[in-house]
Amino acid sequence: MPDTLGNPMHIPSRSSCVPNRVARLACLAALVVALAACASAGPKADALNQSQYAWSGAVRWGDFEGAWGLLDPEYREQHPITELEMERYNQIQVSYYRDNGGVRDLDAGTAARDVEMGVINRHTQAERTARYKETWRWDEAAKRWWLTSGMPDFWKGQ
Repeated sequence: MPDTLGNPMHIPSRSSCVPNRVARLACLAALVVALAACASAGPKADALNQSQYAWSGAVRWGDFEGAWGLLDPEYREQHPITELEMERYNQIQVSYYRDNGGVRDLDAGTAARDVEMGVINRHTQAERTARYKETWRWDEAAKRWWLTSGMPDFWKGQ
């Protein structure tokens, strides 16, 4: 059967359509599995994602007072931050914040992730890389995650 230009049209046979159907079904099955995995994460995983996002955003954008508020209250009580220490945080800018992976044990209420950050001294404009390991704990009473590893040490004893 010719098309409107007189060229012969190729009409696929029923057998040549089978691989396309199989591929579509495989994609649909993969999508269903992926959606099921997302749905099974649950509120505790969502809360961890939100807490980690808030923490990384606060650090990335220089809101170190806001970041301080995301630390475990017990940690803050045992390790109060001085005005001088907070001023040191205000002298740097984080140029990037990269999550390099971690582990989660939602049943145990613990999580950890390794982070790499670019740190710029506002006075000298010198940039360097800092690494930090975040540790998190689930507070069942408050229904939220707290950072237990403290503020990042961008100076490593300097």
